[in-house]
Amino acid sequence: MKFFVFLFIAAVSTVSSFTDCFPMMPLLQRQYSPSASSSVFKSNSSSASQTHRASTTALEMSDFDFPSAMPEKPQQTMREKLEDSATTFIADITARLGEGVEPPPELEALQAARDEEGGDVPTLALKIYELMIEQGMRYDVDPDNGKLTPTQFDIKNNLDIPEVKAEFDHLYKYGMELIRRGMLDIDVAKETVKEKLIKRTGLTPEEFDEWLGY
Repeated sequence: MKFFVFLFIAAVSTVSSFTDCFPMMPLLQRQYSPSASSSVFKSNSSSASQTHRASTTALEMSDFDFPSAMPEKPQQTMREKLEDSATTFIADITARLGEGVEPPPELEALQAARDEEGGDVPTLALKIYELMIEQGMRYDVDPDNGKLTPTQFDIKNNLDIPEVKAEFDHLYKYGMELIRRGMLDIDVAKETVKEKLIKRTGLTPEEFDEWLGY
């Protein structure tokens, strides 16, 4: 299926969402073996990636078993939820950067978008998505302390590694889900995917879709 066609279909599809928690921190927390090559991807003994995503829902007994005497908290707007997500994401990456490791430019861009008065949801969602991509593409994660260090992994020459494909597929679908939710313009998403994902593989958009199985 062609790249632009797939993006359009994803934008209007009703597939089940794995980004229901998008206003929470959108962070892939992976750990890698120190014996492996400097890579943003790791296989364990069964060649399965170790991806840890924090639980984003918690049902408290008092939420539904007993009436509450406290007034309900005001509902957050989507912008407010994304601001909270951005703050958590920025703090996490900043704390995890290894000694002397520079943050990606996308982190500062996200800070600016979060702090902008009257900023819109699509801009903030885009900046979170861009930082999510760069965190996954630029850094390795120390398996002992979770620190981020620059990766030397050669993506273009390792497209046959399952974990590489899985990482790109996850990030690709994440963008498509943002389109479906109306949080990201389809043309903006296409450009972001081309520049930040497809270009890193050395493939054409059509070859990229074929590689991922679309």
